[in-house]
Amino acid sequence: MKKVKLEIVGMSYSQSSSGAYALILGVSGENRRLPIIIGGFEAQAIAIELEKMKPTRPLTHDLFKSFADHFQIKIREVVINKFEEGIFFSKLVCETGGQVTEIDSRTSDAVALAIRFDCPIYAYQSIIDEAAIDMDTEGLSDEAELPEKPGKKGRKKYDDYLLEELEEMLQKAVSEEKYEEASRLRDEINRRKKNLG
Repeated sequence: MKKVKLEIVGMSYSQSSSGAYALILGVSGENRRLPIIIGGFEAQAIAIELEKMKPTRPLTHDLFKSFADHFQIKIREVVINKFEEGIFFSKLVCETGGQVTEIDSRTSDAVALAIRFDCPIYAYQSIIDEAAIDMDTEGLSDEAELPEKPGKKGRKKYDDYLLEELEEMLQKAVSEEKYEEASRLRDEINRRKKNLG
């Protein structure tokens, strides 16, 4: 079965599921996007590693990486191998001592581990054909902006702070293990830097 390489395009709050996020994976070299609903913890684990933040204590995915490294287990690739009733299923293709093994995984965990192992993420072509959104025809922007979370203050709560203050607040949030707040701060910092550039 043909595999298609994916890259992480961004994350946003899910409009359809309270407390969840949409992880946006893009088909390399194309305008098609695969939106995957994931939990807040997994979203934080992905965001922290993408931004190279250093939590004071290892998160579960960091612990898994240390464990695998200690026993010389490598994740060679992540494959999104099934899509049923709106849910994506994945497998980790692992290698140790020359033996290759496949392990079932939630897609959110698989992506969080793929970032830590610096391995590629794939999906079967049939899944892309069924679940991907074509950005040209859907009229969606390429950027995954974080809309205001219903019932909570959104970006406006950061309007009174300078960029340097936001960066200090980000470091403090990470050191206090407030990763959801850190994720929001990171997104606001990135938005401002983009507007400056």
